[in-house]
Amino acid sequence: MALFEEFKGFSTDENVNPNYIIPKQFMFRLQKLMDEYVGGAGSNFATNEASLTRGAELLGFLKEDSEKLAARDLYELLRVWENKHRLWQAEAHLRAVEFRKETRWPGYYFRTDYPTLDEENWLCFVNMKVDPATNEWSVFKRPIINMFGVE
Repeated sequence: MALFEEFKGFSTDENVNPNYIIPKQFMFRLQKLMDEYVGGAGSNFATNEASLTRGAELLGFLKEDSEKLAARDLYELLRVWENKHRLWQAEAHLRAVEFRKETRWPGYYFRTDYPTLDEENWLCFVNMKVDPATNEWSVFKRPIINMFGVE
């Protein structure tokens, strides 16, 4: 809230300011990025390697902008933290879609560069972890264990 108070008079509209970004505007930018580059409704749930690479680049810019998230009140302060968590989830989702070289769930997302289901190589879980000290992500496969013998 201190960031907002410091710079709120910098522009004539407190929603648009080069010194901070309010949570609602940040959420719109994140949604647009995910929709257009990571296989949302705006792209008919289709994506590909080039689109995901560009999405990752834009997500990096948005991460920088997240340092300037500002709140007018306690409600918006909650939205600031919600957006920081959404940003983590968005990056994890992008990395999982990028790692999986197939289309696993047609209708959910469609990899135009890998348009078919590949049961031999990709009938698995895609898991990941991030090292908070280095911000390095590791993405890896985990087998599906059929505990009930259902085929």
